[in-house]
Amino acid sequence: MPEYPPIANHGLIGDLQTAALISADGAVDWFCAPRFDSPSIFASLLDQERGGHFTIAPVHDEVTVRQLYLPDTAVLITRFLTPEGVGEVVDFMPVSDRPDVPTDRHRLVRALRVVRGTLTFDVTCRPRFDYGRAPHTLALDGAAATFHGPGLDVHLRSSVPLEAEGQDVRATVTLRHGQTAGIVLETSAPGTSVPEPVTEEAVQAALDRTRVFWHGWMRRCRYRGRWQSMVNRSAITLKLLIYAPSGAPIAAPTMGLPEQIGGERNWDYRYTWIRDASFSVRVLLDLGFIEEADAFRRWLGGRGRAARPGGEPMQIMYRVDGDPELAEEVLPHLSGYRDSYPVRAGNGAADQLQLDIYGEFAYAMTHSADLAELAGYEGWKGFSALLDWLCDHWDRPDEGIWETRGGRKDFTYSRMMCWVALDRGIRLAHEYARPADLARWTAQRDAILVQVMERGWNPERKAFVQHYDSEVLDASLLLMPLVGFISPRAPSWLSTLDAMDRELVTDSLVYRYNPEASPDGLRGSEGTFSLCSFLYVEALARAGRLDQARFAMDKMLTYANHVGLFAEEIGRTGEQLGNFPQAFTHLALITAAMALDEELDRAADLR
Repeated sequence: MPEYPPIANHGLIGDLQTAALISADGAVDWFCAPRFDSPSIFASLLDQERGGHFTIAPVHDEVTVRQLYLPDTAVLITRFLTPEGVGEVVDFMPVSDRPDVPTDRHRLVRALRVVRGTLTFDVTCRPRFDYGRAPHTLALDGAAATFHGPGLDVHLRSSVPLEAEGQDVRATVTLRHGQTAGIVLETSAPGTSVPEPVTEEAVQAALDRTRVFWHGWMRRCRYRGRWQSMVNRSAITLKLLIYAPSGAPIAAPTMGLPEQIGGERNWDYRYTWIRDASFSVRVLLDLGFIEEADAFRRWLGGRGRAARPGGEPMQIMYRVDGDPELAEEVLPHLSGYRDSYPVRAGNGAADQLQLDIYGEFAYAMTHSADLAELAGYEGWKGFSALLDWLCDHWDRPDEGIWETRGGRKDFTYSRMMCWVALDRGIRLAHEYARPADLARWTAQRDAILVQVMERGWNPERKAFVQHYDSEVLDASLLLMPLVGFISPRAPSWLSTLDAMDRELVTDSLVYRYNPEASPDGLRGSEGTFSLCSFLYVEALARAGRLDQARFAMDKMLTYANHVGLFAEEIGRTGEQLGNFPQAFTHLALITAAMALDEELDRAADLR
């Protein structure tokens, strides 16, 4: 294996239950099965010695690599250009006829072809089960291999002979112009029947079905604006990160990718955050993906109904099937991406108190009248009980949106989102004439607004600040006008936006906050937050600063990787940092594009 590839040097493929990252070097260096949050089979992205990988690359010293998606699909093509020939590896994961049914069987298809000259490929498959902790055994028969791991078999079927290399396999294949080969990796429960041999016709048929699936799905997309290709790619990325059996979107398909190279800010993002996922409902509905939005609403409603007696009504995150157990453990045997240690599986932030999630929950459940009505009377009773609880509990410190580990504070964003929860509940009760303690809800909603205006506003900074009695700015407050808490052109908001421009924005990129001014309990620094950069674009657009907004949007898009994907953060020299790709960033890209289109069109109509 070469040195660790840049985080951005990857494409994403998946089958709506799990996903894989393919580097521009031709390596599958991240893959978990049978679900997004299952232990890894390939994890060389976190430890090249112990993690495992599945690599197909040309045997040549002079190689130029190009990577692209088949348009409007999740089919990834890696092209290798050498003096002797040009070859391609086409990677995809076929979507089953019933992606909503959980299964242990997942296929990763790798089709090799040479389009010019002659090229020799080296194939290496080295699975490492359970994050590299568990041994496996190999059964090899010509072009068929099975790796037996704990609780899972991995089958490798090839159109070329395979050779054993210890308990791993390798192969060498030389192809001339027009020739092809195929290698299919398939997971299954132990003892499941062995997959069929690989043929050129079977690989082509699987590719055709996969292309038809994605083209059919994309035809439902309503977006026809100025940033069509980027919005389409973001929509496909969001779809890839939704666990189809439950409808729950994950924050990212990876864990442990650092927010600072060599630092400790390395988290597991393979779970469903109430906050992130709730905002996706608006995006899915606006794009026309009604089924996905409704599936998540049903999952979200289930979390509300599963509230623990005597405790908080909801956790901030869950596993994709709704399981609340996310115990965090350090994996000491993994060195981490470029020595970014520790590597953590699970996420201890699940036990934090973050009161803003009730606002996002309400935002999702009430964004569409159709979705709200589908919840029915029983759904309303659960929602009403949650708001009754919030009336008694909103006025207390919490850990806040950024999951800091520096102690609870009176975060302005958390209070604002409690206001959103009560405000949306009041509107819904009026619209559908539902039973509710409207006098109490209204009194508490108004009390929150008064408190935020008086204590969340810092007269010296002339800005709303991160938490009460502080001077720290926080980019989460870019959502204030976007959720209707304040007018996007109110003087106090424009003053806040100006303050953020001066302190948090650099070359259109936005920091979450200044950790030196507001210690978060962790060592080190971080890059700019791509989510916040797109929220900034939307806030500028709604404030009428259209030239600035459009320039910020176009500059931000230059930080996308070569296939249009974004990690969580952008580093000082433009490198992507953090888990990859991040769903929240891609949904913010879509909302920024739609808001900017709307404001630009409105301005044109006025001329």
